[in-house]
Amino acid sequence: MADRAEDARELAEWERSNGNLIEVARELAQRLVAPLGRRWSHVQAVAVRAEELRAAVHVRTDPAEWNDAAETLLVASAWLHDVGYASALVKSGLHAADGANYLRGQGVPARVVNLVAHHSGARYEAAERGMPDILADYPFEDDLLSDALATADLTTGPDGERFSYDERIDEVFVRYPADHPVHQFWRKARPVVGEAISRTEARLLAQPR
Repeated sequence: MADRAEDARELAEWERSNGNLIEVARELAQRLVAPLGRRWSHVQAVAVRAEELRAAVHVRTDPAEWNDAAETLLVASAWLHDVGYASALVKSGLHAADGANYLRGQGVPARVVNLVAHHSGARYEAAERGMPDILADYPFEDDLLSDALATADLTTGPDGERFSYDERIDEVFVRYPADHPVHQFWRKARPVVGEAISRTEARLLAQPR
């Protein structure tokens, strides 16, 4: 698991110089993704879902500032997860990598950049597209934040609808033909990412009410 204390420290330092990360992320996403129409509807709904999942990134024994930082990183990454679809940013065709490359160049906190790079099984898509090393510069953290971001993204439809995970992946299989890389990588990624969704749901249920 990533160092939550270091995440909190780096976030506080970044915000002292740049302002509220969630607001910066929202404004950047709007500028890049709003022209894409339905993709913007999806992103806005994913951010709303991430707000609902804030408690899933809490660790009861952690200081409040660490949990607060984790919430901020989750919501900011939800706003930014699909910026790689913006036409000006498309380089490799793997939107997770193109988005992460851009965000790193903009000085966005590394934790958010890494979450965007690996969101929702991107490593499986990279392998399916014959680009297994394209995410090598971005460490994958198999942790609460990664799980919660996948949950926000993959329980939200392409037009912002609220779906279950299985409904969402079934919709992907319908939308992409069987020989498409997206269809193919989800055949492999579905059970693994499904475990992330289940873990997030269990963490929410375990939080005090």
